Amino acid sequence: MKYFMTALFMLFMGIIAAQNIEGKLVDEAGSPIEDAGIFNKTSGQHSHTDGTGHFVLDRTSVNDTIYFSRLGYATLTRVVSETDLQNTITIVLEESSISLDQVVLVSKVNALSRVVDVDVKTNPVKSSQEILRKVPGLIIGQHAGGGKAEQIFLRGFDVDHGTDVAINVDGMPVNMVSHAHGQGYADLHFVIPETIENVNFGKGPYYADQGNFNTAGYVNLKLRKSLDKSVFSTEVGQFGARRFIGMFNVLENQNTNAYLASELYLTDGPFESPQNFNRINILGRYHYALPGDQELLLTASHFSSKWDASGQIPQRAVDQGLISRFGAIDDTEGGQTSRTNFVLNHNKSLGMGKSINTMAFVSHYDFELYSNFTFFLEDAVNGDQIKQFEDRMLAGAKTVFQDNSANLGNLDFKYNAGMGFRYDNLDDNQLSHTLNRQELLERLAYGDVDEVNGYAFAGAEFKSGKFTFEPALRMDYFRFDYVDKMSELYDSRSEEKMAFSPKFNTIYSPTQNTQFFLKTGIGFHSNDTRVVVANEGEEILPAAYGVDLGTIIKPADKLVLNATVWTLFLDQEFVYVGDAAIVEPSGKTRRMGIEVGARYQPMDWIYFYTDANYTHARSTEEAEGEDYIPLAPDFTMAGGVTTGGDQGFSGGFNYRYIDDRPANEDNSIIAEGYFVTDATLNYSVNNWTFGLIVENLFDTEWNETQFATESRLFNEPNSFEEIHFTPGTPFYLRGKITVTF
Repeated sequence: MKYFMTALFMLFMGIIAAQNIEGKLVDEAGSPIEDAGIFNKTSGQHSHTDGTGHFVLDRTSVNDTIYFSRLGYATLTRVVSETDLQNTITIVLEESSISLDQVVLVSKVNALSRVVDVDVKTNPVKSSQEILRKVPGLIIGQHAGGGKAEQIFLRGFDVDHGTDVAINVDGMPVNMVSHAHGQGYADLHFVIPETIENVNFGKGPYYADQGNFNTAGYVNLKLRKSLDKSVFSTEVGQFGARRFIGMFNVLENQNTNAYLASELYLTDGPFESPQNFNRINILGRYHYALPGDQELLLTASHFSSKWDASGQIPQRAVDQGLISRFGAIDDTEGGQTSRTNFVLNHNKSLGMGKSINTMAFVSHYDFELYSNFTFFLEDAVNGDQIKQFEDRMLAGAKTVFQDNSANLGNLDFKYNAGMGFRYDNLDDNQLSHTLNRQELLERLAYGDVDEVNGYAFAGAEFKSGKFTFEPALRMDYFRFDYVDKMSELYDSRSEEKMAFSPKFNTIYSPTQNTQFFLKTGIGFHSNDTRVVVANEGEEILPAAYGVDLGTIIKPADKLVLNATVWTLFLDQEFVYVGDAAIVEPSGKTRRMGIEVGARYQPMDWIYFYTDANYTHARSTEEAEGEDYIPLAPDFTMAGGVTTGGDQGFSGGFNYRYIDDRPANEDNSIIAEGYFVTDATLNYSVNNWTFGLIVENLFDTEWNETQFATESRLFNEPNSFEEIHFTPGTPFYLRGKITVTF
């Protein structure tokens, strides 16, 4: 008993002796600065600001040296005084040019995301298609006239349109469950590129706050809370391209601001049959903030798009001279889609490092797509055109409590816990055989879907010396309901399922410029409701088991290097093929890879970045030589250089490369790789900027998307399986004028 009381007394004295420094970070206008890094150089302790700018830094003593840093602000150094420990302090950061020396490698499990923020700030995205390319190793491709969501490749996955990457915008999910075209379909075209503040991402299934579809990784886009100035921009280019952007401050005072943003984009594309593409985006955002206390964001947006498409064409038709690379077999393909969103984000500081964050959303989404992948294989008279359609309402909410100031004796202890739900209601989800987008020939699938996902998660962070340990656990509950409208009798089927996803990450940070990490975890992606009910709830939440081992180092103030080796194993599952309304088994797979990257800024006006990724992806249940995973990339590389500042000349040059890869299981059909470069040149004077944008600078002949498909043309007696492709954009020049006011 004596020893127990002694230990308890020592623990109590350790807690009493622990001193915290508490305060808030604001900019020169008094607005809170979110996600700024606070690093104690003396003790190695670190923290960050919440959405209100509030922070608490544990185990701080008089005369400790503290760094306050955030991209876009000059790093501030402060020596702690006795007064600082007794009062809440206010730190004001001054705006500065973006620089790598503003990056501090604190013990965060996704520290690389902070480093890549520099890429985004120094080379902002020029189009909605570029948003995802900011994630190192992520490759995208468009194959439906610019209106459909991009095809995604990451870590040896052909993710299709989002099956294994969880995508969010300010916490609102983008991936669509049980989508008419494919599970996890993620259309980001409702985001106006100029409204993006940063791109937060993580690779692998290691993050408890990320659930469904987080196997290969996740991406969360954060939009601007306010505008520095109002902006109007216009672009005009080849192929009938016109793009107009307006972003306007409509309210601005000490604690509140609001802005409106809109985008109109028109183009015919490089194809012989004009795309007649049009897209309109409208966004409004209201922001209320009391620095150090609370923050409220209200966002409303609407997006609508229509297009025609030339589809994927067979290589033999080009080789035989039947069509050109930009021709079409069926130019009646195309579609239309829209999405309307209302989002609430609220952050409340509870004091002493505690906070509660709430997000809620409701969206309406509709989708109609006409495609013809096989031409006359199934119907030699009318052709094989299909229509995929759905009308959807989705809603959800999430609340997270976080405590960054707890401690257990000499062991730092932080924790968070959250819970939430998502509900999807889909009416008239259908697949039909059509003719010329006008005549319905046959319904192949037709029904209503209701899907609920409730979840809870908790995680902790223990810091002992230079080590940080992060155990976490997530629980997901799913309910799937499907009403088959093709049945003569009322046919309603339901299934339920739960998934438990443990995570454990270890970080070793010997200095503020060095980090080593070991990540382990289990993730999953849900399957289409139609698969769930057809398979009676079996093998419908396939698990992904991952391990990452890597490092991020800053050998110099303006040089950052990273390297990771990883492996990911995916369970057996059954997959609903939306283009055919059939259920197919997909075997177990294993992927192993190496990732390396470098970022270097020798001077403030020039910035270099590059990333290379190698993956070995195979099915584990097939014979050697027949175990290739179709379209899984084995080597990709991307990088570039940006130069200049706010005034005078500036520009950039970037490239992306993907190696040849197997298009089928025995590697007998090859999807050819490509090397494509883009460039920009700008001249800024006062509040005017004049720019040139060039995509495919060297006019490379490349295929943006490719598939091994069996098809038959109208005049062919037999079918053929070969590469069907969508050609990549040729040399594409646009001019741009921007004015701020």
